[in-house]
Amino acid sequence: MTMKIAVVGCTHAGTAAITQMAKLYPEAHITVYERNDNISFLSCGIALHVGGVVKDAEQLFYATPEQLAGLGVQTHMRHDVLAIDTDAQALLIRNLATGKEFTDTYDKLVMTTGSWPIIPNMEGIELENIVLCKNYSHSQQIIEKAQHAERIAVIGAGYIGIELVEAFEQLGKQVTLIDNMDRILYKYLDQEFTELTEQALQARGITIATGQTVTSFTGTDEGKVATVHTTAGQYEADLVVLCIGFRPNTDLLQGQIDMLPNGAILVDEYMRTSNPNVFAAGDSCAVLYNPTGQHAYIPLATNAVRMGTLVAKNLLGPKVRYMGTQGTSGIKIYEYNIASTGMTETAALAAGMNVKNVTITENYRPEFMPTYEQVTLKIVYETDTRRIVGAQVLSKVDLTQSINTLSVCIQNGMTMEELSFVDFFFQPHYNKPWNLLNQAGLQAV
Repeated sequence: MTMKIAVVGCTHAGTAAITQMAKLYPEAHITVYERNDNISFLSCGIALHVGGVVKDAEQLFYATPEQLAGLGVQTHMRHDVLAIDTDAQALLIRNLATGKEFTDTYDKLVMTTGSWPIIPNMEGIELENIVLCKNYSHSQQIIEKAQHAERIAVIGAGYIGIELVEAFEQLGKQVTLIDNMDRILYKYLDQEFTELTEQALQARGITIATGQTVTSFTGTDEGKVATVHTTAGQYEADLVVLCIGFRPNTDLLQGQIDMLPNGAILVDEYMRTSNPNVFAAGDSCAVLYNPTGQHAYIPLATNAVRMGTLVAKNLLGPKVRYMGTQGTSGIKIYEYNIASTGMTETAALAAGMNVKNVTITENYRPEFMPTYEQVTLKIVYETDTRRIVGAQVLSKVDLTQSINTLSVCIQNGMTMEELSFVDFFFQPHYNKPWNLLNQAGLQAV
């Protein structure tokens, strides 16, 4: 009997799972249901597209329904899954083009439904020119509306918000960035790093309105947005982009499998949910976060692609373990190259952990070289065990790969002592005789 695999949602994780499953189980009957008319859109590229760095948005798709069909996968675009019954292993589906409803069954279900932007329930949210930033149609809307907008407000100072702000500023717009935390990129970086970043944005005329929450929007007589009201003031804007975070799209399985309070599906290290026939991957899931050893909701494309691939590998039995994540990420803001992994000092203290840190600001290579730039590196570690739990780097030269190295250190539970004497190369073009990471280790010791 042929194994029937149903995949709900063709996101990063879904695409990775489907392509791998088609290779590993050529006999299986794989059916994909996707409510949009496109798949595999790299939303991290939206700001690049808006800013004109990536001219053609088509390049931001890395798979097409035709490619999946070529693998023998039945891809149903514009099909919305209305209900799932995990006991009966059945799905209720609506064809959005015809309105027709039908049911399908599965042996294995793969939930890669991703996430959806959080939309606050507030006065004026329905006004025209208030847009989300997640999928392909959003990116097209933003570009089209930005052409006619002079003043743009971006709400939410995470990675996507910051990248959009930079793109809009480079298009010559007047930009306001609003966030309810007291500084930008609060989740990713400590104050020493966000201060420099904020200065770089302000130097280009961007208004930073942190430490305030949006309360409502008021519009023009034509129903277009005109003013953003916050707990601290008001800002004129003829285009508003909401980037206040994401929530997992998991309502279909509510009450049927184990989840975090925010609805993120809990999976084990083999991507299995609490129901043995249901697998999940990507932004709809919680992942094992190595710095704390707990499950956390960390929606990143990198996590999604890894998890989707692992679903395929473990579909018929536990084979390849997920090693957990450090939430490693990077961003380029004007001339600064920035990356972080694991916990910030702020996050570790908020979690009640007893931590210390080493922060080094140093020229990245010998002063006898014709040019050299400053780099700031911060490593956060547990006071008692000396285990590394997080790190951040910022410099005008690109030293972001050092954060990938520290991600491996955190994943392997390494201590500051061990970091002190790891074998790193020295070459005057690139670094100093004592590598920056060694120096941080030695300074802690």
